[in-house]
Amino acid sequence: MSTATPPSSGRSVEPQGAVITVLGVGAEPALGRGEVALIAGAEVVLGGRRHLAAIESIKGLSPTQQRVSWPTPLAENLPALLGDHAGKQIVALASGDPLVSGIGTTLIRLLGPEAVRIVPAVSSISLARAAIGWSAEESEIVTLVGRDVDAVRRELAPRRRLLVLTSGPASPSEIGTVLSSSGHGDAEVTLLSDLGTRDHARLTRSAEAWTRVPVKEVPALHVLAIETAAGAPYLSAWVAGLPDDAFENDGQLTKRDLRASALARLAPSPGQHLWDVGAGAGSVGIEWMRSHPTCRTTAVEGNAERAARVARNAHRLGVPALRVVEGRAPDALAGLATPDAIFIGGGATRPGVLDACREALAPGGRLVVHGVTLETELLLANAYRSFGGELTRIAVETTAPVGTFTGWTPGRTVTQWAWRR
Repeated sequence: MSTATPPSSGRSVEPQGAVITVLGVGAEPALGRGEVALIAGAEVVLGGRRHLAAIESIKGLSPTQQRVSWPTPLAENLPALLGDHAGKQIVALASGDPLVSGIGTTLIRLLGPEAVRIVPAVSSISLARAAIGWSAEESEIVTLVGRDVDAVRRELAPRRRLLVLTSGPASPSEIGTVLSSSGHGDAEVTLLSDLGTRDHARLTRSAEAWTRVPVKEVPALHVLAIETAAGAPYLSAWVAGLPDDAFENDGQLTKRDLRASALARLAPSPGQHLWDVGAGAGSVGIEWMRSHPTCRTTAVEGNAERAARVARNAHRLGVPALRVVEGRAPDALAGLATPDAIFIGGGATRPGVLDACREALAPGGRLVVHGVTLETELLLANAYRSFGGELTRIAVETTAPVGTFTGWTPGRTVTQWAWRR
């Protein structure tokens, strides 16, 4: 970093009363007068080791200034770290745009937007788009920072362009394995390294080839650009109704047509939370989460083997963040995050289940219950009589061989009660 008097960068860096200022810097920090003055005036500078090392050559830094690396694990230890320096002038250093999978997002969630001042630099995503020539409109961002690599699976479809923020040098091999196991082994994966520096480089291989690249050969700072082939498998329909054989199951599965009907009434929306009660194979909760990256599901399943199967299905279908709670409702519902919608696919006749689910919903919350037995049908008919909603019987028939001919085979008729609080 140059120690000469730097020119102004044009970025506003006045703290404006914030508790903490987050300053975005590039891979080769070129700080203007305002940024240097901000850092020099801080009593405490927080950042990664690379960022803290980069500012050591700035002239005029106070010998009493404290420079502190982010703790590990971050989320667990960050409140205590900030508490230790309460009342001091704090500057946090971040890579690029602190609000693109960065520390800025974490600090705002913890302290609130009024307490955090963000001074962004060009993000690695913007640099990656410029390097490879992809517009924002034709590419999708996937972040694996602090997330499971299986989250990539949700985005896979033919002719898809993905920009992936990775979690380290092991990510290209892990992503290559995920793509190959999903039928996308021929996807073109370009590693864009050291963006924004004189050492920037790009290396393109097939997804399958990346599975064999040693971790030691991967630069620490990189973004992956993935382009899938035109004829690649298509399992990323975000409209409800994946094929039944997409889910590992033991027969306890909400079938495709019934699942689509239930989800149409559950009405998933960005950021909302579903309870999938009596989850079986987890198909409804999984498709709820696939509808939007910010949707969340808690799957409640009393059978240990099925609960493990729900988790496997969630990983394979690209929603590894789905939470599985092993236990039976209503007891297992205690303490769960408030739901925006609830699906009861099994166990509705257990004492207290229906009432507990109905009462857990805030105004506007949706409840959908399926039943195939006379006992459940009676329960739902009484609920409809007492609370209103929509009561529907759904019968689905599919074709099957009848000798040398083809005939219709009926499935079990399902009674569906849908209710909005």
